[in-house]
Amino acid sequence: MFIYLDNAATTKPCEAAVSAAVSAMTENFGNPSSLHRCGLDAQLGMDRARKIIADSLGANSENIFFTSGATESNNLAIRGASAAYGKKRRKIVASSVEHASVDETLSSLENQGFEVIRISPRADGRFYSEDFLSACDEQTVLLTMMYVNNETGYILPVKETFSAVKRNFPDIITHSDCVQAYMKLKFKSSALNADLISVSGHKVHGPKGIGVLYIKKGVRILPILTGGKQEKGIRSGTENVPMICAFGAAVELLQSTITERFAAVSELRSLLMSELSEIDGVTANSPEDGSPYIANISAAGKRSEIMLHYLESRGVYVSSGSACSKGQQSGVLGEFGIKGKSADSALRISMTAETTKEEIRYFAAALKDGIEKLRG
Repeated sequence: MFIYLDNAATTKPCEAAVSAAVSAMTENFGNPSSLHRCGLDAQLGMDRARKIIADSLGANSENIFFTSGATESNNLAIRGASAAYGKKRRKIVASSVEHASVDETLSSLENQGFEVIRISPRADGRFYSEDFLSACDEQTVLLTMMYVNNETGYILPVKETFSAVKRNFPDIITHSDCVQAYMKLKFKSSALNADLISVSGHKVHGPKGIGVLYIKKGVRILPILTGGKQEKGIRSGTENVPMICAFGAAVELLQSTITERFAAVSELRSLLMSELSEIDGVTANSPEDGSPYIANISAAGKRSEIMLHYLESRGVYVSSGSACSKGQQSGVLGEFGIKGKSADSALRISMTAETTKEEIRYFAAALKDGIEKLRG
């Protein structure tokens, strides 16, 4: 058996993405900055992918900047905006459950003299836009909030929060890490009121090593890399044309089926939770109204890594949390009130529309067997 349920860590590239990458590497391999025909062909392939991704975000091609992935996009957004606007305004507001690429960047800026206010969920485990608004003032340069939490699937109130903040403090730059929402939830950049948006290729059946930073027209970002002035000087370095074309191909394939895939994965998640409700000691950590693509559970106090490897022996692949944490607890679960043995035994199951009901049933049966065999 091979049952892959770790799609929040990475997805299998679709055939269209693989084909686009191979074509760009073997046929359309020119440097897009070269002035001859080979360079022009590479540039045209990159332009097409840029437009596809721009359209998916309700943006123009001029708003889309390619990076090496969402980690770089997040760094570029936060460091770039803070450098451009942070000489006098030295406060940053963020959620307390951000991905490490955001949280560690904020910690670095704290060491440089910025004040970072991290907003936690309330006692009910939910975030409220008014808590973010009350933390903002005239000294705030940036508000950053992920759209979907990568460990629990919790959907943060990005639209409500950004809209409220922009009404009261229009100069604050708003940034959202939309990695786990992109191509899964329907949204447009303008509706989110986001100045900056980070997305990643390998979370949407594209390749690893490619990401995008959306920058709203009129928003100024200072680069963190300098060099040959590619990407209008925002991100120097020869563009990764094969991965860019592959990313575009994956988005082109997915963008017309967001609603259908959401419904299919919602049905899978309902089946998953129904199957797990029959197993003693399994509790759900994810909210019912979260993203159906991610389900976080605790398995009867059995340590995550032990259960994870037992499931692997049965051909089932899940995770204990964010892949970037390398098995270490990130603290995000604790922010949501999941602590102690519940956190130590947490498993993240993440699906796609290609996941089958049979795979869900097999996973539930394997988990039940694991709980019984690991008892004691």
